[in-house]
Amino acid sequence: MIPAAHPGAAGTNLIGRVAIVTGGGSAEGGIGRSIALTLASAGAAIAVVDLDISRAEEVRAVIEAAGGRAVAIAGDVADAERCAAMVDEATVALGRLDILVNNVGLSATATSLTDLDVAALSRVFAINFQSAVAMTAAALPHFTAAGKGAIVNIASIAGMQAYGNIAYGPSKAALITFTRETAVMHGRDGVRANVIAPGHIQTPHIAGMMDADMRRARKDIGPLGVEGDAWDIAQAVLFLASDAARFVTGVLLPVDGGVSMVGPMTAHGLIERGNPA
Repeated sequence: MIPAAHPGAAGTNLIGRVAIVTGGGSAEGGIGRSIALTLASAGAAIAVVDLDISRAEEVRAVIEAAGGRAVAIAGDVADAERCAAMVDEATVALGRLDILVNNVGLSATATSLTDLDVAALSRVFAINFQSAVAMTAAALPHFTAAGKGAIVNIASIAGMQAYGNIAYGPSKAALITFTRETAVMHGRDGVRANVIAPGHIQTPHIAGMMDADMRRARKDIGPLGVEGDAWDIAQAVLFLASDAARFVTGVLLPVDGGVSMVGPMTAHGLIERGNPA
């Protein structure tokens, strides 16, 4: 006989839960939007946070048209005071807070210290790292009062290894370490914190940054020979935010088709072999 499911594991059913998704107003095919829609489809009410209120409203409308609950909130996550206010607005509008997804991110083009602008570096860290700290600090009192909460941070494989960007990678590495610290410091409060490292994900933002040759190269270098998309990230978030992951915390989960596991000589061999896909 198949044993009954553990009573504390309700699968990926998020009915009755409330989630905040920063950067949730991304374009169709974007990671933030896909996360918001996926969590909503699992039953969660969503606070869609974005710098542009019109984009947040668009995602809110999609969720509500499908029968879900959502609220659109505008604000700059680089502003710690605004982060606290946005968490308050979300909880007032939706009644509680169970899940925080720190997704918003900013890339930077500096590839060496000689062309790095210190102000740009500060902005990248403010968006990619400090925003997650501020949002988490604002959310924790709600989680600890309830005795339960799930945080999912969106980093990058660029935070796991050198990736040719002097600002972006270090900011994501800081986010990875911060997630682990949060998991350890607040686990006894019932809070779980995990981090996803996307890699070789095709989104509208990425599409505007690479040509066909670059796309082919990153397909060739990956063990699966294909790119991922925003829905792959969203499904990972759904798992980590749900009770199906009730015993998972402090985990770094690469969602990258295995590319972060490939050594340089193996990568060279994969490119030389080519990809029939």
